[in-house]
Amino acid sequence: MSQIEEFNEYRTRMNERIMSYDNKVIKRFFNLDTNTYMEGALDVKTKEMLGLVASMVLRCDDCIKYHLGKCFEEGVSDEQVFEVFSIANLVGGSIVIPHFRRAVEYWEELKAQQSAS
Repeated sequence: MSQIEEFNEYRTRMNERIMSYDNKVIKRFFNLDTNTYMEGALDVKTKEMLGLVASMVLRCDDCIKYHLGKCFEEGVSDEQVFEVFSIANLVGGSIVIPHFRRAVEYWEELKAQQSAS
């Protein structure tokens, strides 16, 4: 199983489990997240790139993978994603570099998965 499939399967399974507890605050928080990334004054592509920068600066590998997947779905190019990576590294400093490496690996796997299908 690829790291993309593993990540998406785990995320889906655990989100379903979390939602099964029927906690109103958690459901509202998840809904807020969903609605924040919908089309608005900013398009979805821009919002996902912003989410990717924030995730890299905060050093959240799961968040980075999620936003990379969304950026890929939104048609972000290699050039654009590397500008996003540049901003994240500039803002976050050298401590972001290990997350940057994993992000590049994940991005390349997204591209390879698309090529294989």
